[in-house]
Amino acid sequence: MAISYKKLWKLLIDRDLKKKDLQQMSGVSAASITKLGRNENVNTEIIEKICLALNCDVSDIMEITDNTTN
Repeated sequence: MAISYKKLWKLLIDRDLKKKDLQQMSGVSAASITKLGRNENVNTEIIEKICLALNCDVSDIMEITDNTTN
């Protein structure tokens, strides 16, 4: 199992926003945005800031995926 933030990137595209815009709107560091881009773990505080900035729910920006590739 792994976490995927593909929904977040699609949401940004749908709203015509760039990662830099998200960073400024949410007050999240560039390093955290990079971690999200790599589907790495981030603090729940980061997720909360992004959800508040985008006025969305956690399920709108992330999902748990099956990462088995056998």
